[in-house]
Amino acid sequence: MIRRKSPSLDVQKKAYHTDRFYEPILSCRTSFENSPFLEIYDTLKSKVKVLKGYVELDQAVFYVEKDELKEALNTLKSLGYDVLSEMSAIDNLAIDNTLEMFYQILSLNESNKHRKRLRVKCSIKDNEDMPSVTSIYKCANWSERECYDMLGIRFEGHPFMKRILMPTDWVGHPLRKSYPLQGDEAASWYEVDKVFGREYRDAIGPEQRDSARIDREDTIHFARIGKEVPRGEKPSETTTEVIYQEARKPLIVKKLSPKKTKKLDKRK
Repeated sequence: MIRRKSPSLDVQKKAYHTDRFYEPILSCRTSFENSPFLEIYDTLKSKVKVLKGYVELDQAVFYVEKDELKEALNTLKSLGYDVLSEMSAIDNLAIDNTLEMFYQILSLNESNKHRKRLRVKCSIKDNEDMPSVTSIYKCANWSERECYDMLGIRFEGHPFMKRILMPTDWVGHPLRKSYPLQGDEAASWYEVDKVFGREYRDAIGPEQRDSARIDREDTIHFARIGKEVPRGEKPSETTTEVIYQEARKPLIVKKLSPKKTKKLDKRK
């Protein structure tokens, strides 16, 4: 048998991004019939109106009205789903002018071992408030603050509705799809105004928020363009190639030569 050597993969020839018109293949969605979630579904729909529901990737997904969200979560918690593992929202404003809230809940109860994870969803309009669920799940306290901070959704009844990641006087909500990727006008001058004052804008200039930007003269973060050493060659001790700066480390770090190492007989 003759074995042909497989050609090596040239990763540079493959683009690892998708075009803007690409539509991913959706995962399979099935009904609750003959699934472990049928009992949960029947109990929930006896308490609230379930707008839509299905099983996807071994998880049950329920859509409910915003006004019945707390009743739905209380019902599910009484069935053993007492862990809120995640909650946030999806920006669908450009599609149907809504924000889609989702609550990912988990059960560690042995009776739910084949139906551990559920997701509850509801949609709201822009500038519409959501009811806080901190009285049901205490960990929602920080999650709701993050949702307000990043997406601008306020939660009625929250004990401390304040930003949690961004500064309290930040303008805009960074996870909205309408938010500029490199920040807006207020973001470009925020630290300059805070640290130095607006009068220093002309002297300092706006902040550089392009994460892909590379400065040839920057030796921080190992950006050593123009100072590379060819493969297999050792840098000279007298050249600048052996000295570099590293973020959050001592200002100057020098590469040690093996010839200058010293073996200690014992610890000092």
